[in-house]
Amino acid sequence: MGPARADYLAPWWAAWLHGLPHRDPRLQPVPSTFRPQDPDYQQSLLVLGLLAAVCLGLNLLFLTVYLICLCCCKREQDAESKRPHSCCVTWMAVTAGLICCAAVGVGFYGNSETNDGVFQLLYALDHANQTLTGIDSLVASTTLQMQGALEQHLARLNELLASRGDYVQTLKFTQQLAGSIVLQLQGLPAWRGVSADLTELSGQVAYVEYYRWLAYLLFFILVLTVCLLACLGLAKHSRCLLLLMLCCGLLMLGLSWASMAVDTAAAVGTSDFCVAPDKFILNQTDDEISAEVVHYYLYCDQSLSSPFQQALTVFQRSLTTMQIQIQGLIQYALPLFPTAEKDLLGVQQLLNSSETSLHQLTALLDCRGLHKDYLDGLIGICYDGVEGLLYLGLFSLLAAAAFSTVICAAPRAWQQLAGRERDYDDMDEEDPFNPAARRMATHRPPRGQLRSFCSYSSSLGSQSSLQPPAAQTVSNAPVSEYMNQAVLFGGNPRYENVPLIGRGSPPPTYSPSMRATYLAVTDEHVRHRGDFPA
Repeated sequence: MGPARADYLAPWWAAWLHGLPHRDPRLQPVPSTFRPQDPDYQQSLLVLGLLAAVCLGLNLLFLTVYLICLCCCKREQDAESKRPHSCCVTWMAVTAGLICCAAVGVGFYGNSETNDGVFQLLYALDHANQTLTGIDSLVASTTLQMQGALEQHLARLNELLASRGDYVQTLKFTQQLAGSIVLQLQGLPAWRGVSADLTELSGQVAYVEYYRWLAYLLFFILVLTVCLLACLGLAKHSRCLLLLMLCCGLLMLGLSWASMAVDTAAAVGTSDFCVAPDKFILNQTDDEISAEVVHYYLYCDQSLSSPFQQALTVFQRSLTTMQIQIQGLIQYALPLFPTAEKDLLGVQQLLNSSETSLHQLTALLDCRGLHKDYLDGLIGICYDGVEGLLYLGLFSLLAAAAFSTVICAAPRAWQQLAGRERDYDDMDEEDPFNPAARRMATHRPPRGQLRSFCSYSSSLGSQSSLQPPAAQTVSNAPVSEYMNQAVLFGGNPRYENVPLIGRGSPPPTYSPSMRATYLAVTDEHVRHRGDFPA
């Protein structure tokens, strides 16, 4: 495999996720080595994801038991028991709202961390792809120069310098050196296939990450919307909103556990890669690139020589020898053969360009550039990426807890609303202070003998006729003066200072028996004091 790495260590959470048991659908152990194309390994990740489905089933079972217990338990409907139930619903709604807000905050952070890690991986893949493409481009251009343009110049020079055997011998030696350079360049690994694989991988990762990020963003917005709907339904005491809240809560509960399943499978699979990335890359590239070259880039051990050192050394020596030979021909043959100047200068220019390409090729083939891209990609996906997936898993758990609380609060709110409606229906329709009776009084003529305060006061002929009984000890002058002032300034007569019996008002707190007693006393008082007009 290779020496122990000192520049990269898998994070503890990746090692912990890698240590989770991998089982197939028959619960048989499966090796945890990262093998994304192996059906057994894929099924093991699917089984880990199905654990979230089991948790969803347990969650629904708990909610079902809770609702059954809530329906079977009979609650007292007196005033003392209503207030605790109301407080319970309120606290459950507050708890669900706080958990929902915390879940969305954690989810946004996890989504951002995962996105940052994936984009760091994509940047490393693109930079490595550019390096490999640059190597292939330099090798192809240098080979084309040596086999094409250089051979044409040497062929014309052979014709021009054919009369001098020593010059022709120098040209043949130069051509041999050019062939040696081409042979060394052809011995370098061709990165065309690897570059195509990196391009495809980068495109697939970018596509999946874009829609993953967008889906979670919409999921966060949906979670906030459902939480707002739940709060609105509890505040408005609306049956329709409570039903909608319950349905949306069940839907969001299922989506939360589905998100948990996807996050778990993705985090475990990525952690399996992060624990032993070198082994996976060596297995994936053994058909295209030699193990020595891959090992050189994965570890970049400066104590070991580069596998390209020999080829680059032969390239450098051959190129230097060719430059010396052409310089000699320019110095000694050009005065004798002026027509050869164009070809000699053309060969010299090609050699200088090849030397520049040699320096660039040496820099690109150095392990430090690609090794840095490799480490950047690993750190991005194994640190930020897996950490973000863990936070997204925490978001799923918090969201499931929040919507479970919402579902538990909905039946209590329904019972509370039903209790209020029953209390409202139990009110006496004959009560003149009942809001419903007041609305009905505007469409119903007053009774003949049993008069309410409104009908009694409206039948008074004038303001001066409103006088309290003679037996009362309270003085009426201030009251009449106060009421006259109220009428004078454009208002209606006010009865704040008029005694309760005198203005036909019942006590502030009364029961049906108290109300019957009050009406009987009032009728008897009116019969004995016949000084009020009918």
